[in-house]
Amino acid sequence: MLKERAITAAIMLVLFLAALFALPDLAWLLLIVVMVAQGAAEWSRMAQLSGGLPKLYWWASVAAMTGLLWADSQLTGQSQLLLHLSVYAFAALLWLFIVPTWMIVGWKVKQPVVMMFVGWMVLIPTGLAMLDLRVESPWALLFIMALVWVADSAAYFTGRKFGKNKLAPSISPGKTWEGVAGAMVGVTVYVLMVGFFTTSFVKYAMLPGLVVAAWWWVGLAVIGDLFESAIKRQAGLKDSGALLPGHGGLLDRIDALTSTLPLAALVVLLQRLG
Repeated sequence: MLKERAITAAIMLVLFLAALFALPDLAWLLLIVVMVAQGAAEWSRMAQLSGGLPKLYWWASVAAMTGLLWADSQLTGQSQLLLHLSVYAFAALLWLFIVPTWMIVGWKVKQPVVMMFVGWMVLIPTGLAMLDLRVESPWALLFIMALVWVADSAAYFTGRKFGKNKLAPSISPGKTWEGVAGAMVGVTVYVLMVGFFTTSFVKYAMLPGLVVAAWWWVGLAVIGDLFESAIKRQAGLKDSGALLPGHGGLLDRIDALTSTLPLAALVVLLQRLG
């Protein structure tokens, strides 16, 4: 299983890097719409939509994403910026308030309409963030995504080696506090390496603040990961889908990105607003 996961991960990484740096803007946009569509199909399964609802939800999700992009193309300047900030504000509301409360209280939400809207709050801001952050810089998007990947890998191997204290046994029994600590160490090393071996950070005085921000990002990534696990557990599923051999579905791979990329894009856009 580990070998299969490693092979799939290597192939995905090569394809992603090729797309990130080589695709023209329109092709990247279409790729993001496809990603949202696949995410909607998997969310339908996790949300236990039945009858004609999964197909309806898929089309509605594609329409919502393309409609947002069309509206974006009709706006310029401050109006366009405010549209994007509004989308990310909903994501911030979800990940900083609704989801933590959801998991602490242990809600079992099965109403189809509620679950459909939650799915849109998960998927659409993530898609928009992948567009905005690439416009900012492909390297910026890669840096933030790699931060999450490093945290995930460090947590996995540290948890396997040293994990004893369960983080959220009722949601994801495999996750431990030792794994979280390993993720903190991993992202610290990652940020310091980027800072010292590239010219990305002109002033090393920025590094302590970036390390603290990276720790906060680990917390957000854990929330995203646990939330998807909670939704899958509620539906009695192990994986969100079977798209990626050894990994499950697309949402199994981007769960931590759904809670981090929109807030990263929010921070970037707020700096422009200032």
